[in-house]
Amino acid sequence: METKSSRIIVFGAGGRVGRAAVAEARRRGHEVTAAGRADGKVTDPAAVARLATGHDAAIVAVYDPEVPAHEFFSAVARALAEGLPAAGVKRLVSVGLASVLPTASGDLLMDTPGYPQEWREFRVGHGAGTEALRAAAPDALDWVVLSPAGDFDHQGEPSGGYALAPAAESARLWPAVVAAMPSYATYRTATTREIPLVLVTPARRAR
Repeated sequence: METKSSRIIVFGAGGRVGRAAVAEARRRGHEVTAAGRADGKVTDPAAVARLATGHDAAIVAVYDPEVPAHEFFSAVARALAEGLPAAGVKRLVSVGLASVLPTASGDLLMDTPGYPQEWREFRVGHGAGTEALRAAAPDALDWVVLSPAGDFDHQGEPSGGYALAPAAESARLWPAVVAAMPSYATYRTATTREIPLVLVTPARRAR
């Protein structure tokens, strides 16, 4: 169900997910501000507040390879938790990773047998950012972390929909078995659809 137009700021608009989110939000009739590194540090609450003022919601899809992942994502979370409410922004959709979600067994997906470990530091840092957001976000900020399933198809077409589901070992690596969000095109749809959905779902949540 479509809703009225919103003013959305996208942090990390120069990245692959950020560009896709900007394009999809504009296609849906939203007014979008594309914020990149040159506009201000997303780890600075004052910069976040300055950039976000006048917007209804924010999407964040940022990464800085020059800063240790744990330090970077935690700092981003704290800056968003402080800066967005200061700017009057009430809704946040953040890009997450399925790797750091628990599976049915209780183990994190990245800790299951055979899961590649090359990017473990990045994944652990990403998870730390979610925990920092959970700890720092005030009740006034309604937020959700969307974690796409596995290494999905970077060039695929929209699938027509997506499902919210727990992490599963069977949907972690190969596009052929990824059912939840099988392409970037579908993920960009999810990020923009979640902007109005957070109005009617519990605050301070992560997926």
